[in-house]
Amino acid sequence: MQSDQTLIILGAGGDLTKRLLVPGLAGVLARNPELRLTLVGAGHSESDDAAWREIVREALENGLDALGDVPDAAAAKTAIDRAVDAARWRTVDATDRGQLRDLVASAEHPPILYFALPPDITVRAVEALRPGDLPDGTRLALEKPFGHDAESARTLNALLAERVADDQVFRVDHFLGKSTVLNLLGLRFANRLFESVWNRDNVAAIDIVYDETLALEGRAGYYDSAGALVDMIQSHLLLVAGFMTMEAPAALDADDLRGSLVQALRAMRPLADDPARASRRARYTAGELDGEGVPAYADEDGVDPENETETLAEFVVTVENARWAGVPIMLRSGKAVGAPRKDAQLTLHPVAHLPRGFRGASDAPRIIVSLTPEHLTVDLDLNGPGDPLELDRVQLDTDFGSGELTAYGEVLDGILAADPLLSVPAEAAELCWALVDPVLAAWRDGAVPLDEYPAGSSGPDGWSTPLTDLSRG
Repeated sequence: MQSDQTLIILGAGGDLTKRLLVPGLAGVLARNPELRLTLVGAGHSESDDAAWREIVREALENGLDALGDVPDAAAAKTAIDRAVDAARWRTVDATDRGQLRDLVASAEHPPILYFALPPDITVRAVEALRPGDLPDGTRLALEKPFGHDAESARTLNALLAERVADDQVFRVDHFLGKSTVLNLLGLRFANRLFESVWNRDNVAAIDIVYDETLALEGRAGYYDSAGALVDMIQSHLLLVAGFMTMEAPAALDADDLRGSLVQALRAMRPLADDPARASRRARYTAGELDGEGVPAYADEDGVDPENETETLAEFVVTVENARWAGVPIMLRSGKAVGAPRKDAQLTLHPVAHLPRGFRGASDAPRIIVSLTPEHLTVDLDLNGPGDPLELDRVQLDTDFGSGELTAYGEVLDGILAADPLLSVPAEAAELCWALVDPVLAAWRDGAVPLDEYPAGSSGPDGWSTPLTDLSRG
């Protein structure tokens, strides 16, 4: 990592910067105390250096406190003080070429432009940039979603390719923090036990679920135009599915890892190639969470009920290759769900032959990789106490090693180190949209009803039957 760097955050007045980006930098500075970082906040508001430095100091100190013990607290504090002193603010219209050109030219080092902007503003900002305005070594970092469909993702990627080399573009998905991905890859490829069963011969189904108790929480401005399918499944969960099903890369470098991920995504299809039958959607009505009333989604501030935005979605895909043919992969995400669940589960086939006489556990065994917190659970059927013919279901549990940095810390560390290992590849961004575009079209055409579920419940009444069973009807 270069010791002197300039990070320019476009849209720095937003919540993302104060809550996640700048606190994430605290861990990077603690791990690299020699880093001399000039942090430039850029936004519409008429602020100044002093106000920005106050925001930066509070966010960095909060981020450092959240890390707990660091190897050299004094050095980390010095690095943070230095970053605060160097921080500066610029009032800029990110869609104005002249203002952007002047902002980039003011950087003392090849700048890193971080687009902490709404998707449509990001596109306009990228359009406003010109290759001649960007010094050699400029890096561009973009938050998801990357475009609003496959065509716009291709257009955005083409614009980016005209401005900088592909390895200088960082498509950020904080869901894929380095420790999360490496823990999953280490489990799969460093353990013969798991590597040998990770295929259609042993796995009956895969479920990747991110259900949370949080309701809208004031995010109508973005969420009502996205919904659960775009917000979570199109980006985060499809990428997790890619890492769950990819072939082993030759090495853990950017080209090999990203190449294996893209290959897995290329092979994915909606279940039975029918986007309507492979998906369902719902939104929450009034209910109760943690003893407090929650209004119906349609009644939340800033929501347009006519948008029919879903707050719970399921989408089933298959991977059309020799390893996974015929194995359904259910992707699900919901808000205001009473029983939160954030994991990837592999349901295994039963043993080919269980000798007569054994009794007991009959549910299919599972391998469960919890995403938050990162934890592994493996089901086993063992002879229980008492009757030796009675099988008891037991679980082996262990925690994955936690990373030194937060998810955004991992993202920023990779960007500052110019390491695109966990940047979403251009083709992957397009492939994820290509998978969900037909689903969104089916929903717009009314081919899939918008079901309802009370906030605090597990979902609509009819959803207890898996989509994979319904698809056979």
